[in-house]
Formats: sequence, C-alpha cells, structure tokens
Amino acid sequence: MAGRERTYRAALTLGRTLLRALDATVEVVGAEGIPTSGPVIIASTHVSYGDMLPIALAAHTRGRHPRFMARYDVWHTRGIASAMTAMGHIPVDRAAPAAAYLHARRLLRAGEAVAAFPEGGISYSYTVRPLTRGVAALARETGAVVVPVALWGIQRIYSVGRPEGGVLGGREPGPSFARGRRIDVHLGEPLTVGPGEDLTEWTAKLGVRLTEMLEGLQTLPHHRPAPGEHAPWYPQHLGGHAPCRSEAAQWDNMPRHCVPATWGPPWLGWPREAGGGEGPALGRVS
Repeated sequence: MAGRERTYRAALTLGRTLLRALDATVEVVGAEGIPTSGPVIIASTHVSYGDMLPIALAAHTRGRHPRFMARYDVWHTRGIASAMTAMGHIPVDRAAPAAAYLHARRLLRAGEAVAAFPEGGISYSYTVRPLTRGVAALARETGAVVVPVALWGIQRIYSVGRPEGGVLGGREPGPSFARGRRIDVHLGEPLTVGPGEDLTEWTAKLGVRLTEMLEGLQTLPHHRPAPGEHAPWYPQHLGGHAPCRSEAAQWDNMPRHCVPATWGPPWLGWPREAGGGEGPALGRVS
C-alpha cells in the first residue's frame, strides 16, 4: 500500500510538471463534494486522453487517490502498464467487464475511491454519449456515493478528432503543445443509489446531470471559440466544428448494453441501434 501511494504521488508530481511546462492551469469547483473517507465513485465525462490527471489532482486536494477504471489496452503501452498497475488502477475489458466490476467492488467495500468514465470512451462529438450502468450498479451494491464530474479545456491538448479524410482508420489529430490552456473541472453534489432503485432510470438521470455540467463549462466565455475561428475541439450544436452525434457514431466505439442517450438537444438524438449564475469560488490545483 505504501509503495502504491508513493507511485501515485510521483505521478501527480510529474503531471503537475507537465502542466507547468505548458503553462496550463487546472481550476476546480466543488471538490468538497468528495468525502475524505469511505467509499466514493467519481463518475466523469470523457473528453481527452489526459482526463485522469485533472480528476486525480482535484481528488488529491481531499486526500483521496482514486483508482481509475480504464480500458485494458492502456496496459499494452510500454512504460505505462507498470505505472498503472503500481497505482492500483483497474483494467477494463469491455467485452468481458465482470472482472473489473468485481475489482472495483472490492476496493469500494474496503473504503477506497474509484473513478470511472461511464461513457466508456472519449466522445467524438463532445456531448455525453450513452452510459453504461456500471456506476449505478456499484453504488447500489456497495452504498458508495457518486460524485459526478465534468471537465473541459483539456481536449485542446490531446483528444480524438475527425480522422483525416473523415474515414475509419484515418489518422487523428496529434497533441497540441500550445501554452496557456485552462482546464476547468466541475464536481457536482454527491448522488446516491437506493437499494431498490432502477439502474437504467438512475443512469439516465446521471446522463442529464453530466450534460448540464458539461455544457455549463463549454459555454463559459473563456472556452468559446473566437468569432470566425475553426473549432474542431468544440461541440457542433454550440457553434463549433466537432462531428455531430450522427457523424461521430461511426467512430465512437460504444460498449454493449449502454443506456441510450435521451439527454442533450433533441435534434441530436443518438441512433437507437448504438445502444443507445455564479458558482463557488475557484480553487487552483496546478
């Protein structure tokens, strides 16, 4: 356990160093919603390859080091696999997720924090995709509270994007090393799942909440594209040039048995065959 925490703290130090090198800042609202002890599930939107870092930094301000549920192929990357294992993160095989579920349940029953991306992947449209029921099931079974999280700004550093030529298998955008990016992280009020609560209905409510939170960040003045700017990093229904949901469906690799996305603007409804005022003071963590 001590070695795992040392590795985690070292990874956070490295992450802060990278952010400083890019002159990027992480601004957090609502970190007090993460309990300082006991089981908690951090359920976040997924907009970039680096989403784990700002979420971990926000949780660290509460003395928590969440174990992330991440796609198992991350463990196939040289130099990353050993660090992910050393920090106690959880590999998820979406074709056979039972082992990851049991691993997360064991950690929650031990009073740990687990972080999950219920969309099961990065959204090419930068809208909240269909959600898996795993977060709701874990919370109902273990009694863990669920802290919803939205983040925005980090997608401009490294994320998915329309492949060259707009075809499957085309090369996607690489990372950007532009300086001065701002990353906003909004943590909502903790949620609970009652013993007899319907998992599908609860997950749909989570989709609505995450959409409200994400769009709240996307529409902040400092995140809006400049007039006339080509903005493939910004959702189309808000005036950007990212793929709309119907176009994004060809690249979004959806987990099976998702709850269909009934949230978001009605005219952006997800194809059913896919499965689917002023806030508190800001707290800088980087």
